[in-house]
Amino acid sequence: MKHVAAFCLGLLNALPALAAEPMSAAEFERYVTGKTLYFGLNGQAYGVEEYLDDRRVRWSFLDGKCKDGQWYEEGEQICFVYEDTPDPQCWTFFRDGDGLRAVFENDPTSTVLYEANQNDEPMLCYGPDVGV
Repeated sequence: MKHVAAFCLGLLNALPALAAEPMSAAEFERYVTGKTLYFGLNGQAYGVEEYLDDRRVRWSFLDGKCKDGQWYEEGEQICFVYEDTPDPQCWTFFRDGDGLRAVFENDPTSTVLYEANQNDEPMLCYGPDVGV
């Protein structure tokens, strides 16, 4: 019985290590393509991203203003470049329960997002601002 308890304890200790493996680009692509994912931060809605074919994306901070971009693999990170921001924004993605957890590698102490919801519907994007 003592050996069974030690074995179970060993399995429990190994689980966080398994869960902490970053997703590869292929795993990430299989998971996200064709989906719209809503992300949260500290219990609050943060943003939404639509994952299109050919590693194209569309991001919004849930304000109806969308920006198009693309993602690529850089080591174990997934980096995004958007039309208005030429500097890559790199993240490490992990499977976390039924969703994703994303750590912003440009400053990993400041932003850890989690997948709050997903669907197959396109995002709501308003047209360009029009003034008088």
